[in-house]
Amino acid sequence: MLKQKWIIAIILAGSLIGVAGCAENSTKEVEAYNRTEKGKNEQVQSKEETKGENKKEEPEEILVKVMDPTTKAVIRTINPQEMGYGLDNQLYQAELEKWARELAVGNDTTPGYDKRNTPDRIGSEGQIIKGTPRVELEEAELVTRILEASEKGGNVDLPLTIQESQYRPEDVPFLGEVVVATYTTNFNPSVVGRNKNIELSAAAIHNVIVGVNDYFSFNTTVGPSDEAHGYQPAQEAVNGQLVMGIGGGICQTSSTLYNAVDQIGVAYVELHHHSVTVGYVPTGRDATVSYGGVDFRFQNTTGAPFLISTIYNPNGTLTVEIKTSAQYAGVVKRAV
Repeated sequence: MLKQKWIIAIILAGSLIGVAGCAENSTKEVEAYNRTEKGKNEQVQSKEETKGENKKEEPEEILVKVMDPTTKAVIRTINPQEMGYGLDNQLYQAELEKWARELAVGNDTTPGYDKRNTPDRIGSEGQIIKGTPRVELEEAELVTRILEASEKGGNVDLPLTIQESQYRPEDVPFLGEVVVATYTTNFNPSVVGRNKNIELSAAAIHNVIVGVNDYFSFNTTVGPSDEAHGYQPAQEAVNGQLVMGIGGGICQTSSTLYNAVDQIGVAYVELHHHSVTVGYVPTGRDATVSYGGVDFRFQNTTGAPFLISTIYNPNGTLTVEIKTSAQYAGVVKRAV
C-alpha cells in the first residue's frame, strides 16, 4: 500500500515537471515570435523612412509654360535647368532670344506671330469693309518674362500687340471731302497686258483708309500679282534688265502712290528704286515692288486719317489722290 502511494507521488511530480517545461517552452516561443515581428516592423519602418528621405532629396522640377493669350493654348513648355539656367545664364538667354525671333517671324514651315495689317476700305455703297489688324510679338519682353519665371516656374503669356486701324467710323463718310495731294503718271494705252496689271493693282488700293499711325504695305494690300488673280504677262525690271513676267506694270501704281503720299510727309518704312530707269516718273522718284520680295511701306504720321483714291483712265493715265475730311485737311497738309 505504501509502495503504491510512492508510485502515484512520483507520477504526479513528473506530470507537473512536464507541464512546467511545456509552459516554459511556450513562453520562449512567444517571446521569439514577438522579437521576430518587432524586427519586421522595424525593417518596414526603416524602409519607409529611407524612402521618405529619398523623396525629400529629389529636387522639384521647375517648368515655364509659354501660352498664347488669344487661344489659351500652351505653345511650349520650357525646362530652364535643362537649357542651362543657373549654369550659363548668358547662353540660356541667347537661346531664348533665338527662339523668340523665330516665333515672331516664322520659318519655312510655320508662320510667325508678326502679321502686317490689311487696311480697312470703303465699299462701293459707302460701307466699311474691314481688313485685318497688325500683330507684333514683343520679343524682348517675352525673353524678360521667361527669365523672371525661370527661378520658380509658372505660366507666361506671349506679349502680343494687336493694333486695329486708328480712325473713327463716324469720320468715314467725310474722308473724301478734300483732296490734299495728287499725282498722275502716263502709260501707253496700246500695251494691253501691262495696262491690265496697272488697272488691277490700282483697284486694289482704291478707297483704302489709312488711320492715324497705321502702317500701309503695298504688297499686303494688293496681294499676289499672279495669273490666278488676273494679272497678265508684261515687261518688268529684273537685275537691271527688262524681261517678260506676270504682273509687269504694278510698279507704276506703287510709284504713282509714292509720289502722292510724299506730298503729305508720311514716314517711310520700306522704299526701293528700280535697277533700271523708268519713264513714267523722274529718276529717283520710283518705288519698285515684288510680291514676296521688296515692298513699299509707310506709316501715317500726319496726325489724321486719310483716304487713298485711284483713277484709272484706259486712255493712258493713272492718278492717285490723297483725300481727307475738311476738318482734318489742315492737319494733313501741315505734315508737308
